[in-house]
Amino acid sequence: MKTTKFLSVAALAVAATVALAGCSAGGSGSGGGSSDTAAASCKPSSGKVTLDFTTWVPNMDKVVAIWNKANPDIQVKTSIVANGNSGTYQNFFNQLKAKQAPDIGQVEYDTLPAFRVQGGLEDIGACSGISAAKKDFSDGLWNQVTFGESKSVYAVPQDSGPMALYYRKDLFEKAGLDAPKTWEEYAEDAVKIKALGGNITNFAKGDVNQFAGLVSQAGGQWFANSGDSWKVDLTDAKSKKVADYWQDLIDKKLVNTLPSFTDQWNAAYDSGQDWTWVSAVWGANTISSGAPSTSGKWAVAPMPQWSEGESKSAAWGGSSNVVFAGSEHPAEASKFLVWLNTSTEALSALNKEANLYPASSTGAELPALTEGLPVYGNQKIYEEFATAAKDIQPFTWGPTMTQTYSDVSDGFGSAASGDGTLLEALESGQSKTVAALKAQSIPVKG
Repeated sequence: MKTTKFLSVAALAVAATVALAGCSAGGSGSGGGSSDTAAASCKPSSGKVTLDFTTWVPNMDKVVAIWNKANPDIQVKTSIVANGNSGTYQNFFNQLKAKQAPDIGQVEYDTLPAFRVQGGLEDIGACSGISAAKKDFSDGLWNQVTFGESKSVYAVPQDSGPMALYYRKDLFEKAGLDAPKTWEEYAEDAVKIKALGGNITNFAKGDVNQFAGLVSQAGGQWFANSGDSWKVDLTDAKSKKVADYWQDLIDKKLVNTLPSFTDQWNAAYDSGQDWTWVSAVWGANTISSGAPSTSGKWAVAPMPQWSEGESKSAAWGGSSNVVFAGSEHPAEASKFLVWLNTSTEALSALNKEANLYPASSTGAELPALTEGLPVYGNQKIYEEFATAAKDIQPFTWGPTMTQTYSDVSDGFGSAASGDGTLLEALESGQSKTVAALKAQSIPVKG
């Protein structure tokens, strides 16, 4: 049992090292320490089918309605819920255990390995349209959903999450400030903004995956796989540098510490209390919906850099759509997912309704992605994110990221309230992650 489980984990290492936006070519999936798994069969169901689809993409029901109208024999019932790390992933695991999971779910790339290890994903590689869809995605991103196996496919890429700096251009100009180009300038601006009664940003305890992006940009690595064991190091030199940087801002009370994506958090941005947000491309919709009174006052700039003149970026999130193990209709689910994530019709609707930045190369050609957005003063912000996507630094995802995020989040909450530090949270998270890997009979080095 120990060897069998580890072999399935070792196969994840190929995909895990690829940047989330998938813009770095990752090859065709060679290597990884295990042989390819034969793709499962995918026989269509007979008669009318209803699929349950759980997602946190806003207005997904409006996009699904287009499909339902054109496909009376394959109807999709949509449930829009909180994002994965806000409880949805745990619900998925509970539902899988009880054999009550939805047919289709949304899973971020960094969490796919956790579901794969638990046997929670249907292999849809043999389903009609899936192999043909490969051409719509970069090699790197396709490796994220195949784990380096040539015949198997465990998800269809949906969106990517290159990061940049959202900032209140009007407030910066009024204060005589330019968008900060370095993290040193960012900290200096934080002092000036606090003197004016605001906060440069919000540091939320629950956004450990955002913090992972910041570590990635700095060149840190939390996980490494040698082919026969995992190495865990949440406190490498780069991670420590990032933790110390944000700890200093917290200690000096230069950042807000509200729970993210809450009414209180939205109000801080809508009122001009918080001036910037280092976030992913999907954050464009979060700002427009959560801070409506600030429309036209925002702009997007590259992430601040650790060294002047660099152009390094990172990824936060980015999601795929999976067919959960136990679904009775993988063929129909796959047909829907290919339409949802590769057709111009669906991608146009997703961009319009949710500002979704598609993973598909087809989506990158949408007219909407070349237009200016009123919320951002008619700036063509997707051009900024397209550049950022090319500069994402590789980061290895471990097979227990959901638990790692949860454990680190607990410590981040204490640090935000003045009880403990971010570095201590990472140290504790590392110990618990190692214990979790060993509990699953996954070999750990050191």
